[in-house]
Parts: sequence; C-alpha cells; structure tokens
Amino acid sequence: MRTAVRKTIAFTAVAAALGFAAQAVAQAPAATGPRTLKMQSTWPASSTLQDNFKLFAERVDKLTGGQLKVDALAAGQVVPPFEVLDATHKKVLDGAHAVSYYWIGKHRATTLFASTPAGPFGMDHMDFLGWMYEGGGLDMYWEMYQKEMKLNVIAFPILPSSPQAFGWFKRPIKNLADLKGLKCRQTGIVNEIFTRMGMTTVNMPGGEIVPSAQRGVIDCAEWVGGLEDLRLGLPQVWKYHYVPGMHEPSVIGELLMNADVFKSLPAQQQEAIRSATTETLVRWWVKWQKQNADAMEEMRTKYGTQILRTPPDILIAFLKAWDEMAKEEAAKNPFFKKVWDSQREWASKVVPAKRFMNPPYSFAANYYWPEETAKKAPAKKK
Repeated sequence: MRTAVRKTIAFTAVAAALGFAAQAVAQAPAATGPRTLKMQSTWPASSTLQDNFKLFAERVDKLTGGQLKVDALAAGQVVPPFEVLDATHKKVLDGAHAVSYYWIGKHRATTLFASTPAGPFGMDHMDFLGWMYEGGGLDMYWEMYQKEMKLNVIAFPILPSSPQAFGWFKRPIKNLADLKGLKCRQTGIVNEIFTRMGMTTVNMPGGEIVPSAQRGVIDCAEWVGGLEDLRLGLPQVWKYHYVPGMHEPSVIGELLMNADVFKSLPAQQQEAIRSATTETLVRWWVKWQKQNADAMEEMRTKYGTQILRTPPDILIAFLKAWDEMAKEEAAKNPFFKKVWDSQREWASKVVPAKRFMNPPYSFAANYYWPEETAKKAPAKKK
C-alpha cells in the first residue's frame, strides 16, 4: 500500500511538472528569426573603405551564427553621405560607417577621435587604440556624442585608412613657399590648417576631384593614397605624388550605432559587434597595406607617376600650425581640452617608450631594401 501511494505521489509530481513546462512553452513568445540592421556608409560602393564595412557585416553574421545581419549600404542609398550621423540619431538608420572628422562643423573635438591631425602627438594606430580602449578614450567618445552633441549615438573605431599621402600636384613642390597660390582640395580641420599655411583650399567630395582637376578648377588634391587614389583616377590627371603627410598619419574611421538599437540587442550580439569592429580593423588594414604597395607600383609603371618625399619644412609647418590651432580651441572649448590633454598624457608615456624600445622601421628596412642603390666602389689601382 505504501509503495502504491509513493508511486501515485511521484506520478502526480511528474505530471504536474510536465504540465507546468507545457504551459510555459505555450506562453513563451515565438522564436524570432534573424535580425537585420540597416546601416549606411559615407563611401562609394567601389571604394576599399566600403570593403571594410562589408567585412564587418560578414564577421557579425558569422559571429552570431546568422542571427544578426548588417545591410552594409553604400553612400546615398538611404540618405546623402554627410547625413548618416543625424540619420542614425533619428533611427532612420540603425547605424553608419564614417569618420568622425566629417562632423567638425557640429563639434570641434570630433577630429580628435579620428586620430587627426598629426597622430596626435606622434601616436600610431596601435598607440591611439591603446588610448581608446585603455586610456579612457572610448568613454569620452560616447560622452561627446551623447552629452556634448545630444545625439543618441555610440561609436567604435573600425577603419584604419592611413597613413595617408600628402597629395597630388600639377607641378613639383620643393618647399613651403611652393604651396602659396595653389588651389587644393582639402577637407575638415585640415582644410583650415593648410589655409593658415598659405594654401588656397577647396572642400569637395572625392567624386568631384578628377573632373575639377581636368577643368583646371584645382591645382592639387589630397584624397587617401595608394589604391584609393588609383581607383579614383588621380594618376591619370597629375604626375607628382607626395608622401607622407602629417594630416592623417594614423586616422581611424568609425562605426556608428543608434544607442537604443545597440541596447536592444542581446548581450552576446553586442559583444559580437565589439569583436567584429576590432577584428575588421586589423584584418582589413593588413590587406590594405599590400594593396597600396601594389597600387603604387602600378602608378609608377603604368602611368609614370613620380612618387616623391614631402619636403620636411612643409611637415614641420603643418605640426606648428596644428599645435597653434589646438591651443586656441582648447582655450575656449573645455571638452576639446579634456580630450586633447588626455591624448597628450597617454602619448607622453607610450610614444617615447616605444621609440626607445623599438628599432627604427628604417633600420632593418634599409638593410634589406635600401632606398638608393649603393654606388660601386672605385676599382683599385694595380
């Protein structure tokens, strides 16, 4: 009898548990399918910068097992290129792919989060990412958009499109004085710096550079360098190409997201986006450097481009003009000063230490790949 009672109790408990589970399943919301984020870049569909965006979309898809997808749209497919920030804030777009110095007209500190100009303070890509992720930079990045600019947006570094070339010219440039009187395409705060240096500047989209050059509207232009310049057709317009530049030696573009959209994602998908941005930055950049090397060779051999060293006095003048402008801005803009001081403090530690610990890049480079062929020693007299 006791055994029968125990079996009855046990059966009742199991049945109750099964009934509860069945009820819970019935009440649970139906599983949703993959979610797609509508995002747009500021780049033409043919641009290598758009390739960076598409690689990010691919990595998000794979990292989430296909549960989160990104529709990586090119410039103009939803809104004009320079309206992606506002469109992301208003949730017309879920996110965007751009570079923060495009928004210099909204807040002067935006240029600092693109690692422009001048490094800053001599920082390379890894130094700058160190400041972003370990020196408080990312927190200030989000603070700038959300508190300073009142935009419901967050951002992650994703696009290391540098070092960028000084530019293309219709004639040789020997010194700073040769810039005076030239009308050159420049953008953002760099436009202002070169104006201080005596250059007449014109701000125009990349797609207008070649037609403007062909009509004689401009005498020179800065775009990106390497493969991007080759695709744009610049070697077919001008023959004098100068490298390097100090305006964007370590520029890094951004992935923007509407903050509410990001918060609505499951924690794992948020982490997938974080991981995809850093992976995209590294993997795209190492591929891009080889593409640029191949492009420069094609410029020389196919188009007869003369790739020349930028005169040092121009680079020094640029650094001085930028330092002067930054000090002026810091004196009247507390947030700009906060970011600028933070970057200087980080750079003051890592840049001198790295210079001390690392051999100069040119040391082994010149050993294996000398810039100039050594002259043969004169034959000994018999």
